[in-house]
Amino acid sequence: MDLEIFLTNTLSKRKELFIPITPGKVKLYQCGPTVYWTQHIGNMRAVVITDLLVRTFSYVEYDVSFARNYTDVGHLTSDEDSGEDKMEKGAKREGKTPDEIAQKYIDIFEKDITELNARPPYAKPRATEYINEMIDMIDILLKKGFAYKTPLAIYFDVSKAKEYTRLSGQILEHNIEEAGKGTVSDPEKKHPEDFSLWFFKAGAHEKALQTWKNPFDEKEGFPGWHLECSAMIKKILGTTIDIHMGGIEHIPVHHTNEIAQSESANDAPLAHYWLHYEHLLVDGKKMSKSEGTSYSLADVREKGFDPLALRYFLLNSHYRSKQNFTWEALEGAQTALRRLQASLGSNESGTVNEAYRARFTKYITDDLDTPRALALVWELVKDQTIPPEDKTATLIDFDRVLGLGLTVRKEETIPEDIAVLMHAREQARQAKNWAESDRLRDEIKSIGWDVLDTPEGQKVSKIS
Repeated sequence: MDLEIFLTNTLSKRKELFIPITPGKVKLYQCGPTVYWTQHIGNMRAVVITDLLVRTFSYVEYDVSFARNYTDVGHLTSDEDSGEDKMEKGAKREGKTPDEIAQKYIDIFEKDITELNARPPYAKPRATEYINEMIDMIDILLKKGFAYKTPLAIYFDVSKAKEYTRLSGQILEHNIEEAGKGTVSDPEKKHPEDFSLWFFKAGAHEKALQTWKNPFDEKEGFPGWHLECSAMIKKILGTTIDIHMGGIEHIPVHHTNEIAQSESANDAPLAHYWLHYEHLLVDGKKMSKSEGTSYSLADVREKGFDPLALRYFLLNSHYRSKQNFTWEALEGAQTALRRLQASLGSNESGTVNEAYRARFTKYITDDLDTPRALALVWELVKDQTIPPEDKTATLIDFDRVLGLGLTVRKEETIPEDIAVLMHAREQARQAKNWAESDRLRDEIKSIGWDVLDTPEGQKVSKIS
């Protein structure tokens, strides 16, 4: 198919026609999690958006090479160069080694994204596996005069970078002011905005738990966070990739620094398209651990929600818009998902409706316009002119992109205790005893089954 795709490029500040480096192929990198803690649902939004992009390219028959990393060293508690290494912080918190902490939270992340029906990347590198590649890039930058060494670290000299702030559009003096806030004191650092490529086991990091031998100093050390992505991208995907993705918070520091060091070392663009997704809010505010609103997928499951209901909720907003999470909104998303599932019939003899498919394709290839795509889904569900089997075939075709797990549901064997409760609830509804009807619905849900009221009567399905 190989249709036109339009994406909003942070680098150009406008929506552009996607032109791949190699026709029919796309190389994509997403900044992955720092694996010192369970990822919250805002991080899950990032996963779903990236999965949506991968599925969209696959839908229009591109060959996608997608890599997402795991940061398991070097990410300080500040996104700049200050604070404790997050992996060491996690290790001390739980009395484990950094490697044990990394594996624990990688396993949780993998389970979560599987339940969100996200396709696995073909490469998921861990930063600690690419130390040699990082050392090689630092060596190039030192030899080319873009980096310099102090007794505490090796820094990238931002004054040598070409158009350092072109991604963020910020004034350099503002970057300098921000970069200088709270940074580790190093009297030999040339400029406040210079960022670290490598920290030596000295000064504030004298007791660092994760360090490696290096050719730059007799002291062991560890890489800077920004360098890690640059080295992994080059090794796995090549010098220049098509698309680099990440949250908007990465624009002024992390991605700006990636561009500076990669392009200085490689004499080539790092990425042609930069896509950034907005934040997920909770009750209109930024998620907060201290306020108990930094929800994980485990919290979603514990409240009886299907993880795919969260995916449905996330698809309701455009990736470049802030989205507000509430439990009420998730309840609505789960109800909508159950109704969509209940609308499916047999597609064994169905044919995809090409008129609807053309409209769906137009929406998703227009900067991933999922709100319009979902609206089209419901238009199709309500369209009485489309034969049921064609409707089902078309919805399942759309789901190749939406990833909602829509399949023809086989009749589930309903346990006797559930059947008894359903019968009692039906009698309560006929008597218009809505309080009893709601109580029985909650009891059925507590046993692990969802109830959906349809024009044909009650339908139940086992909660995933």
